[in-house]
Amino acid sequence: MNSGHAEPLDLSASLARELIAAQFPQWGHLPLKPVDPGGWDNRTFRLGDEMSVRLPSAEGYAAQVEREQTWLPILAPQLPLPIPIPLAQGVPTARYPWAWSVYRWLPGQSARLEDLTDPCEFGLELAQFLCALRAIEPAGPPPGPHNFFRGGPLTTYDLETRRALLALGDEVEGDALLEVWEAGLAEAWAGPPVWLHGDLSAGNLLVASGRLSAVIDFGCCGVGDPACDLTIAWTFLAGEARRAFRGALALDPATWARGRGWALWKALITWAEHLDREPARAAKARHVIAEVLADHERATSR
Repeated sequence: MNSGHAEPLDLSASLARELIAAQFPQWGHLPLKPVDPGGWDNRTFRLGDEMSVRLPSAEGYAAQVEREQTWLPILAPQLPLPIPIPLAQGVPTARYPWAWSVYRWLPGQSARLEDLTDPCEFGLELAQFLCALRAIEPAGPPPGPHNFFRGGPLTTYDLETRRALLALGDEVEGDALLEVWEAGLAEAWAGPPVWLHGDLSAGNLLVASGRLSAVIDFGCCGVGDPACDLTIAWTFLAGEARRAFRGALALDPATWARGRGWALWKALITWAEHLDREPARAAKARHVIAEVLADHERATSR
């Protein structure tokens, strides 16, 4: 993506300090350090004890700033878990070409199964969060390029999915996975649009004292089909925790089938991209695909 800069952006702590000092000098004396992991769409820094700074990492993610600044203050009071609260919005400069944000800091660590006191409870609390999100008046932005069509139809990624299957060849059970994909395609969303997070990964779920403590990174949020928020069922949850999550959501089988489709699409393109370059990422994608396929087979054998 072309940012208009000839040189790659230096998304470093020194840049973040420079932006804070110039635009919010009242916070310029506070310590600032990178957050690890710092994110893909954004680079995140902790500012003092109570704030975080997020800089979009590429032009395609820049629109997320305005979306979060507009909608997070509206969503936050209606949700059962903390979400990021914008405190200030920075403006572009000669060194950094996009708007950026300062948020209230949320304590916790990215979710890992080994840190959970009770995975089933985690699944239930996450489902309750999504139910509350879906119940909010759907006045937000519809799916589109701005949020990578989260909440839109699976058909958006049909060609990409089929290309990934071809690229992987004998590495995957092509016919079986195509059946999973086409089962999702066949179940178009017929309900009214509802709010969705759009990027519900383990990295965007915070855990403190073994429990789900906050949900972050709403850059892909919007209103539409909630199926895309189900991918966490196969990328993170398993067994009883997955069943608890599904039961508490009370979604129809068609929506669950589309959710499998979203998880399959992402895992296939990740595996195809990293097959030879990053074995660890390819292995994780392969595991997700196996979980999706097994879940589909259980559903169709009943």
